[in-house]
Amino acid sequence: MSAHAIKLEPSWKARVGAYFERAEMQTLSGFLRGELRAGKAIFPAPKNIFAALDATPFDAVKVVILGQDPYHGPGQAHGLCFSVLPGVPAPPSLENIFKEIERDLAIPRPDHGCLLPWARQGVLLLNAVLTVERGMAGSHQGKGWEGFTDAVVDHLNRERENLVFLLWGSYAQAKGKLIDARRHLVLKAPHPSPLSAHRGFIGCGHFSRANTWLREHGLDEIDWRLPPASELARMPA
Repeated sequence: MSAHAIKLEPSWKARVGAYFERAEMQTLSGFLRGELRAGKAIFPAPKNIFAALDATPFDAVKVVILGQDPYHGPGQAHGLCFSVLPGVPAPPSLENIFKEIERDLAIPRPDHGCLLPWARQGVLLLNAVLTVERGMAGSHQGKGWEGFTDAVVDHLNRERENLVFLLWGSYAQAKGKLIDARRHLVLKAPHPSPLSAHRGFIGCGHFSRANTWLREHGLDEIDWRLPPASELARMPA
């Protein structure tokens, strides 16, 4: 995995491009190539592995939502954590996110689950692990992605101020050790999965609290409403 071969949004490539030259990233690259040669389906598609970074340049980031790893069902993952493309049913965790937004901000549930409009407003939708084998949640954990996404979070922590980090679940919260809570707002809650959402994700108020923080620091709030799917289809890719 060479930095020169990786297609990455320029502001991110300037910061984490050199990371691809590390031995663990070479090992990760070999692992992924081997899995593909063995006929295994890997999600998301290679062109979408870095979609979160491509959609939200470094200086545009205002809020960071950290997921665990991509959806492992066919047609679900497209590189933004918790997001699915229009026409794909919203998975249960995303349904709970919409439920909390409706409870918190009285925004009705959208007719699709594509979170790209959030990304374009400055919400970095980053999974800790950027690939997964079809039907096998967590199958690419411990293969090298965690160090890369640690580097992404570390650059944001050190070079930016007044960001909001939404850490849902223990896996995301483990990355909290990289974040200086004196410079950024760090909000923690249980994961929105049906297994844990009732233990405090529903009722966390993170979406209104993020906007209050942004407003208090002179930044534009995030419009958590998603345009209807018909309008999304007309948005530039």
